[in-house]
Amino acid sequence: MTEKDYIPDTSSKSRLGSYLLKYGVPLVISVGLCYLLFNSEDMNPVNVWEIIRRECDFRWIVLNLSLGIGAQVLRAMRWRIQLKALGVTPSLWQLILSIFGTYSVNLVFPRLGEVWRTGYIAAKEQAPFTKVFGSMVADRMADMLTVLILLVLTFIPAGAQLQAYISQSGTSFAGLSSLLVSPVFWCAAVLLFVAVWLAFRFSENTIIARIRKICKGLWNGFSIVVTMPGKGRWLLYTVMLWGCYFFALYCAFRSFPITSRVLELHGMTALAVCFVLTSLAMGVPSNGGIGPWQWAMIFGLALYSADVPGLTREYALSFANLVIGVQTLMLIVQGLFTFGCIALEKRVRHRDKI
Repeated sequence: MTEKDYIPDTSSKSRLGSYLLKYGVPLVISVGLCYLLFNSEDMNPVNVWEIIRRECDFRWIVLNLSLGIGAQVLRAMRWRIQLKALGVTPSLWQLILSIFGTYSVNLVFPRLGEVWRTGYIAAKEQAPFTKVFGSMVADRMADMLTVLILLVLTFIPAGAQLQAYISQSGTSFAGLSSLLVSPVFWCAAVLLFVAVWLAFRFSENTIIARIRKICKGLWNGFSIVVTMPGKGRWLLYTVMLWGCYFFALYCAFRSFPITSRVLELHGMTALAVCFVLTSLAMGVPSNGGIGPWQWAMIFGLALYSADVPGLTREYALSFANLVIGVQTLMLIVQGLFTFGCIALEKRVRHRDKI
C-alpha cells in the first residue's frame, strides 16, 4: 500500500469527540456546579445535613414525589393522544414505562433518554422511528412553550422584587439592569433577530439550509397538535401536568419552616419565580438537572431573603439539595422498576415462544 492509497480513519475519533461533547460536558457542568456550591466558607456539608435532619417534614416530601409521579403519568397520557393521531397505538402502560425510563436514562446520559423512549415505543409498535421521534419533539416543544409563557406571566408581577434585589447586589447586577432597560439594547436585539431570520429564510448556504430543513421537520412534528383529534384533552393534560409540577414544588416549600415562611409573606409569586427559574435550569445540559437546579433555587430564594430571618445561602442550599436529592433517588428507583419490567416481559415472551 502506498502513501497515496492510505486514508486515515477519522470516524472513531469523530465518534469519541461526539460522545465527550454529549455526555462529558454535562457531567463536568454538574460536578463543577456542585463543587462550587460546597467550596465556600459559608457552606459546610455537615451543617447542610443537620439543617435537613432538624427542619424537614418528610410528609410534604412524600406528597412532592407523588405529584412528580402523577406528572409523569399525565405526560404519558398526553403523548398517547399525539401518537394515536399518527396511527401509533401503544398501551398506556408501555408509555408510562417509556417516560419513567426516559428520566432515568437522562440521569446517566443527558438527552439520550428521549432517543431511548422513541426507540422503545417504535420497536414495540413496529412504527417508523422518525414518526415517533417527531411526536416526542412536539411533546418537548410544548413544554418549552409552556415555560416561556410562565416566564412572562411570572416576571411581570415579580419584576419589582427582582429589580430591588439586583439594585442591592453590586455594580455588575446594576449594569445588567441598566442594559435591560436600555432602548439601544432592545433595538439591537430586534435588528439581530431580523438579520438572523432573513439569513435563515433566504440563504442558500448548505449548513443553514440543513438547519432550516430540521426546523421545518420540527414544526411539522409540532403542528400535529393543532390538527389532531383530542386537542382539548391534550391541552387539559398539559395544564394538569404542569399543575402537578407546580404544586410538587409547593409541597417542597411547605416541608421546611423557613421556605414555608416565604410563601406566607410573598404568596404564590415567590413560588412561581422559583418554579420558573428551576424549570429554565433543567434546560442546561447536566445529569438530571443536578447542579443548575440548586443554583436556580438558591437565586430564587435569595430574592426574598431580606425579610425572612434565617433564610441564609446555606439554608437555601440545604433545601435545594434535599429536593433534588429525593427526586434523583425516585428516578433511580423508577429506572430499576422500568428496566426490570422490560426484562421480565422479554423473558415471558421468550418462554411463550418455546
